[in-house]
Amino acid sequence: MLKLNKRLLGAAGALVAAVSLTVTGLTAASAGSTGSSGTEFLQAMSTSATSTTQPVIVRGVFADYGVDHSGDTVDTFVLQKGSFKVAHSPGTGPQHFDPKTCLNTVNQHGTYRIFHGTGKYAGIHGHGTYHVSLLFFAARVAGKCSDTKPPVAFQLIIRASGPVSLP
Repeated sequence: MLKLNKRLLGAAGALVAAVSLTVTGLTAASAGSTGSSGTEFLQAMSTSATSTTQPVIVRGVFADYGVDHSGDTVDTFVLQKGSFKVAHSPGTGPQHFDPKTCLNTVNQHGTYRIFHGTGKYAGIHGHGTYHVSLLFFAARVAGKCSDTKPPVAFQLIIRASGPVSLP
C-alpha cells in the first residue's frame, strides 16, 4: 500500500501545487501587458488515479480553464491563453489507512511557486499555498488491500490560492 500511496500523494501534491500556481499565475496574466497582481483561486478535481492530466478551473481576478500535466515536483499548466510551470513542495499532513475496508483518507497542504510562462502568461511569477483532499479505496487481491493495483474508487480535490504578478 505504501508504494501506491506515495505515488498517489506525489501526483496529488504536484497537481495541487500546479493548480495553485495556475490560479495565481492566471490572475496576473489576465491583467495584460500593463502589469498587474492579485489573488487567484483554483480548484482541480480528478476521479482517476492513473491519469497524468487533470482539468483545472481558476477564478478570481482572472477566470480560465485548462489541463495540468502533473510532474513529481514541477507541473505544467496549459490554459486557453498560454502556459506556465508550477513547482510545488511535497504535501504534509495526516493520512489514515483502514486495512479492514481498504479506505485511505489523506488531507495535506503545501506551498508552490509559478514561473516560466508563455503566451499571455510570459513573465508571470507568484507563490501560494494548497490543500489536497484525497479519498480512495484500494483494490483487493486475494482478500488483502493491494499496493500495486489502481484504486477501485478515487476522489481528489485540490484547492489553492496566492498572489501572482505579470509584467
